[in-house]
This record gives sequence, C-alpha cells and structure tokens, in this order.
Amino acid sequence: MIVTYRPVLPFAALLLVALVFSPLAFAVERIEVRGLFAGSALLVIDGRQQLLKEGRRSPEGVLLVSANSKFAVVEVDGQRRKLGVSRTISSGFSKPQKAVVRIQSGEGGHYIAPGRINGRAVQFMVDTGATAVAMNLPTAKRLGINYRIGREIVISTANGNAKAFLVMLDSVRVGDVEVRNVEATVSVGDSPAVILLGNSYLSRVEMNREGGVLVLQSRL
Repeated sequence: MIVTYRPVLPFAALLLVALVFSPLAFAVERIEVRGLFAGSALLVIDGRQQLLKEGRRSPEGVLLVSANSKFAVVEVDGQRRKLGVSRTISSGFSKPQKAVVRIQSGEGGHYIAPGRINGRAVQFMVDTGATAVAMNLPTAKRLGINYRIGREIVISTANGNAKAFLVMLDSVRVGDVEVRNVEATVSVGDSPAVILLGNSYLSRVEMNREGGVLVLQSRL
C-alpha cells in the first residue's frame, strides 16, 4: 500500500498565502495631487504621501494610468479620474453625477438661456441649425476674444455670404453643463444679434425635449 503524504500548512501560513496571491481590496477614501511631472505624480492617498510612476499601483490599489505637467489620470476599482494639482477626489469614489440644465421655451418657441463663455456672462439662443457657436464682432470684443488669431472663413447668413473668423473658445457653459475647447465663429458685423449656441457645443452634450422644456446633460 502506498501512502501519499500531504503536509498541512498551519492557519497562519494559509492566511499569508491568501494575502500574497489575492487581489488587493482596500477602500481608498481620499486622493490629492501634490505634484505633477512627465510620467509620474506625487499623490497623497488617505494621508500618505507617495510618488507613483505611470503604470505603477500604490499599496492601496491606486493605479497611475498617465501623468504630465498638467494632470494625472488615476484608476481605483475600475474607475478612472482626471486630476490637476491640488485637486482632490474622495467619498469612496462614488460615480459623479451628470450636470443637467433645463431651458423653458420662450417667445416664438426659441430656447434662450444665460451662460458663460470663457467665464464671462452671456445670453445664448439654442440653434441646432448652426454648425458652431456664433457671435458678432462687437460681442467678441466685449468678451476679450482674440478673433484675429483665428482662421478667416466665409459663412452663409440670411443676408448672404459674410466674412468671419473661426476661433477656439476655452469653455462654454450653460448652467452647470460645461464643454471645453469649443469652436466658434465671429462674424465681421453686427449679426447675429444674440449668441447662437450651435452644434460645436450641442453635439458634445446629451440633448432631449420634455414637453416645452429643452434638457441639456453633460457626458461623463
């Protein structure tokens, strides 16, 4: 008779093996970016400061996906977040809520809403027929937009063709729904009288109608 001997590991050893070969399951509560470099980032993870390189994971399970001098992309529990210096994410990394704004239709069925361009207050009229956000020359000057560095183009208006400049806006916001790096046209003249919120913005948000209300929602 052949007897096979199988050594029995003590409980402590079994626990050690489980810890070594099991995936990390830490609950990270807070991450703050203290420094950004090409290919690495200085993070404070739950009060502990550490320097991570791209592709490396901290003992808490935080993966540094990428980093440059402007921002870092981190991943925790399958969720990726983009952070700049001194930006903090916390509360167990709950999924961020989408920003929503509701615009009531006005006279003539037009949707008019206050908003901001590059942080400055403006008034928009939603125009799904406009290729880009569109404004006249006096408005661009008031907002401090350097239209002269834009590309000179010709646009079609109700009064025929007109000269315009194609520019890039840093940000366009309606309510809390903000889009960065938005194309816009600056017409040489006084038309359009109101800033048109065109498809260079609208195509980058979720848009639907609920009765007479236009609903704009950010995309995560």
